[in-house]
Amino acid sequence: MLLRAIDRFFSHEASGGILLMLAAVAAMIIANSGLAGVYDGALGSYLAVTLNGEGLQKPLILWINDGLMAIFFFLIGLELKAELLEGKLKRPSDVVLPGMAAVGGMVLPALVFLAFNLGNAATVTGWAIPAATDIAFALGVLALVGDRVPSSLKIFLLTLAILDDMGAIIIIALFYTAELKVDYLYLALIPAAIMFWLNAKGAHRVAPILLLGVVMWFFVLKSGVHATLAGVVTAFFIPLKDKWGKSPLHALEHALSPYVLYFIIPVFAFANAGVVLKGLSFSDLFAPLPLGIALGLIIGKQIGVFGVTFVMVKMGLARMPSGATWAQIYGIACLAGIGFTMSLFIGSLSYSDATLMNEVRLGVLAGSVISGILGYTALRLSTSPAESKSEPAPAE
Repeated sequence: MLLRAIDRFFSHEASGGILLMLAAVAAMIIANSGLAGVYDGALGSYLAVTLNGEGLQKPLILWINDGLMAIFFFLIGLELKAELLEGKLKRPSDVVLPGMAAVGGMVLPALVFLAFNLGNAATVTGWAIPAATDIAFALGVLALVGDRVPSSLKIFLLTLAILDDMGAIIIIALFYTAELKVDYLYLALIPAAIMFWLNAKGAHRVAPILLLGVVMWFFVLKSGVHATLAGVVTAFFIPLKDKWGKSPLHALEHALSPYVLYFIIPVFAFANAGVVLKGLSFSDLFAPLPLGIALGLIIGKQIGVFGVTFVMVKMGLARMPSGATWAQIYGIACLAGIGFTMSLFIGSLSYSDATLMNEVRLGVLAGSVISGILGYTALRLSTSPAESKSEPAPAE
């Protein structure tokens, strides 16, 4: 009975989002309990991998954020390549509406954040924190709505979130690179060149590419460019088809997804969501940093995604998702404001100060929770299950 219940849970679309929420709640409880010292001590404990004194020595929190999250970005890279070559991003016409909505959903939250933090040199660097959307969390909440929304809206949200992640990757590469060590960056080009050569000659084995990817990750990490980008680059060298007609990319994607969804993302959430509430009051949420993040996710995402979608459709530049209503589009725009994993990640790149990071967690959690509740409520009330099964022709 217990095993069947566990199997049903993990086979449900919302299971990843639920596990993510549970990990975040557990982090908050422990960070505000007698175990707070153990929690902080464990995350701050150093793990070293060295040879003759040379190598890596980092606290556990950075192994999670730089190492495990590189695997997360590797999976995103696999999904991006698959979508670009044979999926939802293959035809430009399918990308126009969610693509422009994703752009609006990144620009407007950043502007809202800057409206509160532009004059503060200590916090202004976090402008990209509310620009991100958490795919697992957003799709998990959408799955809780069930069949009340047409499948076209699920595709719209997934495409928007994928393109949002592409934007986040570009932002990290351009704006969140530490002091650059060019010699290590040159060394990183060596495994990249070998992977390119293997890809060009049609090599179908995945293991050499993965090993070269690990080497490239090490050099990129030492160069000052954020190491998670090595995961994305490596993913694009995984072959879509081998000489037997099978897909190493899809096989790896399917094999890796459960580990990322049920282990890596919850571990990241547990390590990064521990808001220390001691000494905080409700008024602390109205400090420029957490308020800019929260309103960026809540208001900026809604205006950016819904506003751009409305303008594009009304101007005849794109078609409404099949069977969707404006109330449902609004609900999707709210769900795009769930920035949890990616927002916390960009926050960790923006600030090293513990006090500022606590404010980041407060803003991200408040903005994501409110966005999730608004999105779920809007979608839940927008239509009935019976109505969603009948999808009319797309609106002009």
